[in-house]
Amino acid sequence: QVQLVESGGGLVQAGGSLRLSCAVAGRTFRNWHMGWFRQAPGKEREFVATISGSDGDTYYADSVKGRFTISRDNAKNTVYLQMNSLKPEDSAVYYCVANSRIGDYLVLISSPDYWGQGTQVTVSS
Repeated sequence: QVQLVESGGGLVQAGGSLRLSCAVAGRTFRNWHMGWFRQAPGKEREFVATISGSDGDTYYADSVKGRFTISRDNAKNTVYLQMNSLKPEDSAVYYCVANSRIGDYLVLISSPDYWGQGTQVTVSS
């Protein structure tokens, strides 16, 4: 059984940084496309970032580009989201996602095979 376990969320002041981690248990995720989504109260879930399982290419939502960095450590079966220059509007529950299928990661990440349970990020002004 595959499990995605997020950690690293918390409360931070605006301008601060956090690093989220997502450990994948149950399968080796070397070739999986990985990503992060977030959902704030009263808002729809939105895409944040993704990293390809084939070549490590990355893609970001415009709202986080230049501030967030997604990376992966295949030896540790873990994906990270480094979040810098945080803003109050970044406050949300952040979800790690994974897609095990072969293909264009930019297309596949919109329909993940697996979701984590979410970790809360709160940015105070």
